[in-house]
Amino acid sequence: MEYITYEMFGAAGDGVQDDMPAIIQAHGEANQLHLPVKAKEGAVYYISPKDQTAIVQTSVDWTGTKFIVDDVNCERIYAPVFHVCSKAASVPLKADALAYGQTQLDNPFGCDLHGIVQNANHRDYIRKGLNQDNGHTRTDVFVLDKNGKMSSPLSFDFDTVTSLHAYPVDEEKLTIRGGAFITIANQAEAKYNYHMRNIYITRSNTEVCGVTHSITGEGEHGAPYRGFITVEDCARVYVHDCVFCGHFIYWTIGSANLPVPMGSYDISLNRVADVRFARCSQTNDIHDDRYWGLIGTNFCRDLVFEDCHFSRFDAHMGVTNCTLRRCRLGWQCLNAIGNGTFLIEETEAHGDAFVNLREDYGCTWRGQIIIRNSTWHPRSEKRAVFSARNDGTHFFGYDCYLPDVEIDGLMIEENTMAAEEPLYVFNDYQGQQERTDKERKHKLIPPKTVLVRNIRTNRPVALCENPALMPETLFRTALG
Repeated sequence: MEYITYEMFGAAGDGVQDDMPAIIQAHGEANQLHLPVKAKEGAVYYISPKDQTAIVQTSVDWTGTKFIVDDVNCERIYAPVFHVCSKAASVPLKADALAYGQTQLDNPFGCDLHGIVQNANHRDYIRKGLNQDNGHTRTDVFVLDKNGKMSSPLSFDFDTVTSLHAYPVDEEKLTIRGGAFITIANQAEAKYNYHMRNIYITRSNTEVCGVTHSITGEGEHGAPYRGFITVEDCARVYVHDCVFCGHFIYWTIGSANLPVPMGSYDISLNRVADVRFARCSQTNDIHDDRYWGLIGTNFCRDLVFEDCHFSRFDAHMGVTNCTLRRCRLGWQCLNAIGNGTFLIEETEAHGDAFVNLREDYGCTWRGQIIIRNSTWHPRSEKRAVFSARNDGTHFFGYDCYLPDVEIDGLMIEENTMAAEEPLYVFNDYQGQQERTDKERKHKLIPPKTVLVRNIRTNRPVALCENPALMPETLFRTALG
């Protein structure tokens, strides 16, 4: 026997009968026999709203197959349709403390590991604004090779380590190929009750190729989605040549008791490292503001996006090291906070700013942001490449940094604004009101260096809308 099929276990593939019991049995058998699963070309598998999840531990070929995922009246909204997971158990690592910038850690297990370290005694990302909250446990992730070398330096100090464990990086690649998924959208109350009826990946060394997702049945109200592709607690995942779908924006009452639009995602990355997306796009127009931005990330490291066309990129609760290359970003543009190096290369972005440093998390980037040979289409008459807003009066759990900047090649598609109005690298991020030392709750560290070359604009270029905020920043410019 070369592979397992769903039909061996009674799947009808007619788009009417609930095929999920047969799908679950087929993957269970494949996992035991270590055989791949191959779907029947032309079949349409119906996934009912029942609480059912197929455990996937071998490669899958869904080429030429459709899946209808019915999310109306789900029995359990947190039940993924497919859970791609490893057979290997987590292993403990030992350390009493870890330091910002650390690159070595003892690895006694003789294999590459995906590590997760936490200090439950410290809260980070204490959110400000309409979705305010009390923050999250200090967390960092890394890939640790068999010799104890980390993939890149740690992003925080851990004076106390309350949790440090790791997952072995699987040596054999698991591949998911093909498949057209159609979600019948939930009709739940519009509140933060995230649905997770998806492909949930927690296995390192996984490849996803050629999967498409579309949504039907979105109505006047609905609950948000966590991500049709959700990657969590793993490393070295490669997603390419896939098509995703934006979700309608629904409104609810946020934690500040005021109306807020709910984020709803088709891609979600959480506590992952070394993840790459290539040649991916979305079904919706990336400029259609009825649909929420496609992707959200939390506690991630070493992300790469190449040749992707999305309505937004968002590093929500921090990313360490990220590359966007030959991408197009639509109406929600590029939002980020984090650490390390962010390289934006040959990328076209539409937004009020080229980069929005998220105000609700302190606008912090501790490191460098590099922009090369890219194009910015401003959506308003605001004129700052980087937008930030932090008056120092809210404590986010950390000191906040503005990035060192290197711009080498940025074309700005001008609007009708007067040409004598300067182009600023940074806006007036603290506002005009002076703050006393008592009012300030954290340090706000300006950039050390800002280097600007080859900006194509018909207006003068200046460092900051309020130059008093950056008196010691080294600013050099040479226009192209």
